[in-house]
Amino acid sequence: MGKGEDIFNMIDKRPKNKVAMQLYERLVKSFMDIIVLKELRNGDSICGHDIRALIHKRFHIFISSGTIYSLLYFMERSGLIEGMMTGRKRVYRLTEKGKEKLENVSESSDKIVLLIKSILEK
Repeated sequence: MGKGEDIFNMIDKRPKNKVAMQLYERLVKSFMDIIVLKELRNGDSICGHDIRALIHKRFHIFISSGTIYSLLYFMERSGLIEGMMTGRKRVYRLTEKGKEKLENVSESSDKIVLLIKSILEK
């Protein structure tokens, strides 16, 4: 990966193998909180519908609204994000605690990749 290249931009389509597709979806769903934190790190706020659309655009999978909003409520209760009403929709932004979690995950990313590789090794 080149300097500044975003891994999200490298994923252009879903796997074709059914087993690989199931694992791919599980991984995306397992890391949705990190995906949300990463999206919010630039200071913008985002609503649940936009997160759902973003995940579909980047990873080519559909996530139910219930799954998205359950995650957002959990993240808000955990202090990682802060929700606020703007008009008729609720938007979210990153908190200091959320920034710290994202930094910790980034610092541990090599270990996370090695763990996933070790689980999937033959």
